[in-house]
Order: sequence, then C-alpha cells, then structure tokens
Amino acid sequence: MARLPRGRLRLLVLLTPLIAMIPAALGAADPSYAIPSQVNVFPIPGARVAMPQTQITFRGAPTSRLGTVTVTGSSTGAHAGSLKPDSDGRGGSFIPNSPFAPNETVTVQASGASIVGGSGSTYRFTVANVAGVIPIGHRPPTPRVHGDVQRFRSMPGLIPPAVKQTNHGRPDRGYIFLAPLAGPVQSGPMIIDSRGRLVWFDKLPPGGQATDLRVQSYQGHSVLTWWEGNINKAGIGQGAGVIDDSSYQPVAAVHAANGFNADLHEFQLTPQNTALLIAYRPVFWNATGLKGGTAHTLVMDAVVQEIDIPTGLVLFEWDSLDHIPLTDSYHGVPKSHGHVFDYFHLNSVEPDYDGNLIISSRDTWSGYKVNRQTGQVMWVLGGKRSNFKMGKGAQFAFQHDVRAHDRDKTFTVFDDGGGPPRVHFQSRGLTLHLNFQKKTANAVVQDLHHPPIVSSFEGNDELLPGNHSMVGWGQVPYWTEFNSRGRTVTDGRLVGPNEIYRAYKFPWTGRPSQPPAVAAHGGRKKATVWASWNGSTAIRKWRILGGRNPKRLHSVRVAGVGGFETAIHIHGERYVEAQALDGKGHVLANSSIKRVG
Repeated sequence: MARLPRGRLRLLVLLTPLIAMIPAALGAADPSYAIPSQVNVFPIPGARVAMPQTQITFRGAPTSRLGTVTVTGSSTGAHAGSLKPDSDGRGGSFIPNSPFAPNETVTVQASGASIVGGSGSTYRFTVANVAGVIPIGHRPPTPRVHGDVQRFRSMPGLIPPAVKQTNHGRPDRGYIFLAPLAGPVQSGPMIIDSRGRLVWFDKLPPGGQATDLRVQSYQGHSVLTWWEGNINKAGIGQGAGVIDDSSYQPVAAVHAANGFNADLHEFQLTPQNTALLIAYRPVFWNATGLKGGTAHTLVMDAVVQEIDIPTGLVLFEWDSLDHIPLTDSYHGVPKSHGHVFDYFHLNSVEPDYDGNLIISSRDTWSGYKVNRQTGQVMWVLGGKRSNFKMGKGAQFAFQHDVRAHDRDKTFTVFDDGGGPPRVHFQSRGLTLHLNFQKKTANAVVQDLHHPPIVSSFEGNDELLPGNHSMVGWGQVPYWTEFNSRGRTVTDGRLVGPNEIYRAYKFPWTGRPSQPPAVAAHGGRKKATVWASWNGSTAIRKWRILGGRNPKRLHSVRVAGVGGFETAIHIHGERYVEAQALDGKGHVLANSSIKRVG
C-alpha cells in the first residue's frame, strides 16, 4: 500500500472528525431536512399593483417543499388561507381567506423556499389603489342594411350575419373562422368554407359577444376556442375563454383570477395545456411626469395571466405598470376628469420558441419579449425605446397581433396605422425580419388591401402553411388571404357595418353531437325538403327518406350538398327524414321525422 507523506497524514487525521460531522451538519441524520427550494413568485417581488383579491403564486417546487407560508399585510395583519397545488405538481398558490387593503405592503414568507428576487424565504409587494370596475357598455346592434343576415328554413332560430366572399385564385386549405361582434340580429362565433358558405354558427344570448375564434390544441386534441362575454364602456372585455371539442360540446371555461375578468383580446392555449389571458383594471397612479397628470391619475393597468386550466390557479402574472413607464405611451393623459388613461393597451400574447412570452402594446407601438419566470422585459421592438433599429417601412403604429416565427427571426404584425394620430394612409399586414447581431428590424412583406383600408383598432396577420397569409382587418369587417407574392387570393366581408376582431384560417373536422335539422313543405304531388347540419365538415350528400307511414320510410332522393342548407324536391310523400352521408355514402346521422306540411 502506498504511504501518504507524514504532513498529509497528520492533516487527514485532524480533518477526519470534521468530515464525519458534515453529514450531520447537512442533515443527513435528519430525513426531514431539505435544501431550500428556489421558487419564482407572483405578484413579483416589489410589485406595486397587486389586486386586493390576489393569490400568491409559487412556481418551481411542489407545495410540500414550500414549508410554512405566512402572509402579513401592513394594515390588515396576518392572513389565514389555504395552499393549493397546481395540476402539474411544480407549484401552487396561497389563497388568502380575506382581501388585502389598498396601498398596503404585504410580506410573504415560505420557510422552505428561497424566493427569486426576495430576501431568502421572504419577499414583499404592494397592493394597488384600485379605482373600481368600469360598467358594462351595452353596444347596440349594427345598423340594418339590405341582405345583412342569413335565414334557413330548417333552422329558423339561426340568423347569422351575411357574408360576401370572392376568390381570385386557389386559396390555402382550411376553413375561415370569424366572430362578428355586433349582430345585426344575432352575434356569435362562426365558421365559413372557402366559398364563403356557412359551416357553423353558435348564437349567443342577447347582449353576448365573442372574439378570437380559432382552432388550438388541448391535451393532444384539436379544439375550438374563443372569448365570450360583454364589453364595457372602455372597450375592455369582461368574460372568459371557452374551449369546445370537435362535436361543439364544452370542454372548459377559463376565467381570469385575482379579481380580474378575462378580456376579449386574447385566449391562447400553450403547449403545456395552460391558458394565457389578458385583463385590465383601472388604478390610481402617480402621473405627475406627464402633461395633465397628477399624483392620483386614473390609469389602466394591463395584465397577462397564465392559468392552470384544471385548477383555475395563476401560474404567471405580469403587470404593465410594474415594467413599462407611462412616458413610453403615444397617448396623452385624458383631459376629461374621470376618463381612464389607457397608456398601454395590451392586445396579444403567446409563447415564443423558448417558452418566454411575446406581447403587443397598441399604445406604446411596441412588441415585447418577457421572461416567463421573472416577468422582466428582455427586449423591445418598435416604439420609443426599441432595442432594434427600425428599417425603412418597418415602423408600425397602434398595432395588434405581434407574433414570432422561425425562432425569433420572423415576426408578423397587423399594423393598424390609424390613431389618432394617423401614421400610414392605410392599414397593412406586415412581416419583419429581426437581426439580433446587428439589432435591426427590416420589413420584408407588406400585405395591402385594394382599395385601401384604414382600421383604427383590432385586426390580425396569420401566416398559413402554404406561405399564404390571412389578414383580418378588425374594425373594418373584411378578411383577405394573400399568396406569397402579396396578391389577393380571397377577399371577404360581412355585409353589414360590423366588426370581426380577428380572422383565421385552419383545418378543422367538425362532428356535431346534435342531429341534422330538416323542414318540409308542399302537397301530395310536389314538396321541398330543406336539410342542414350545423357544424358538420364531413357531409357530402343528403339522402331523403319518405313515405306515407312514418314507420315505413324508403329512399326517395339523393342530392349533393348545396351549402349550409340544401333544398331537395320530392314527390308524393307525407313524412320525410334526412340522412347525412359522407363521401363514401356512409350514413353519418339521421334527422328527426317531419310531416310534410
């Protein structure tokens, strides 16, 4: 055996008792010992606009690793509550039993955690001085014009807005997804095909409104999602996100938390099966640095929340007032007392390729990348503090729908260009290329409508798989599909002066749970049968069964589908039934039996 030098041997002898003590010091003899869990928290450390009803979110460790959680308000004192785990087991929220007081400082301690941005296991945030809830503004239906609605004999209770659409080339595959906001008779989400024919319409209760209808993925399945609710007098939505399956049956309704209502501008599902929502709340804020501002100005705080769909708990929260100064806005403080200063107006949010978030602010003319763990702004695109030099034609104004593609190299924007002040003579779909080494942003594509459209608000620009793009013109109820060379392939609009916040195009397979509808009218010699099946994408033909006895019907006519509703002429039948057939002639579903009247 090799021998250690005498000096090293003596040092080892002296250190041996100390080494033996290390496991005990680290708690090896105590199985309950654990290294403090590093967690991110929301509201963030130092937050200044937490809502009185806020929950306290811990992310990065299961609730069993947080230790004892104590919450103390500087005015309201100690708060009892419950600690609820997130569905993924990677965090949870402390739900106080009572709300906090405006302007108070809240101290949070989680004895088993190391809080990112805090002091060990402790951190603090401040509660906002909330100004109350803006009342619902009941928007009247759009003015009536000739031919502005569709009517169907087989479904007389369905009265969707009328559509006009023209194709100038070969459109990309898929259906078009719209959500007319203002009637004129009924409002609701609707799907049309490439020829502008209705596929599905879901009428909402009187006064209800929908936006942002699209196809997304949830738990590995294609689902239909939209926002539904009411719009207040400030143009802010108060509602929830809706998820339906392919049979148009409800899967979930997703609500904002912490005292907020989900806004109309975004309902985005993530690869983690969570939901990103936008919300707003007016607060009193120090705006003395702005013309007309006071130490008690009414300012709209814009909020992003990530919601754990199964539990409804908050996983992430971001407030504009904690990160973006009022001076970045292109809007001024309102001159009228009591009007809210909507300095930011957040209108889109989605995960980037690395899991962080891309958000859009209409009133700072900027897109932002936000760290999903800490809420810190990573970079700014456009506006007064852009981290990128905006090339010729790249600057946008009052934009909506900032989206990242190709690992942050390509971005699409719907550039409203309206205002006031008006920057461009027309709105456009804009594609930008970002160079992160040179810190430049250059315009590579702009899609323009002919004749020009100027939209003061709303709108989107969607890249399609076939290098086409679908532009929804927002305030002006048009949608246009462009090919890769910027030429118009499809141009459509609602007949009346309506709004369609966004327009999308997606593949979709609808399998309605409700049976087909049928109506029939005529006499013994001649009659007409009207058949429809709201939401079906598989139907290719109708087979009409008829007879003088409802219990003994036989096939009398097969006809191709003629749109949402098909009129089929028959002879000498007293009772009829409609069978929906697929492309191979297989029966998909049967209607009820109707007496010919």
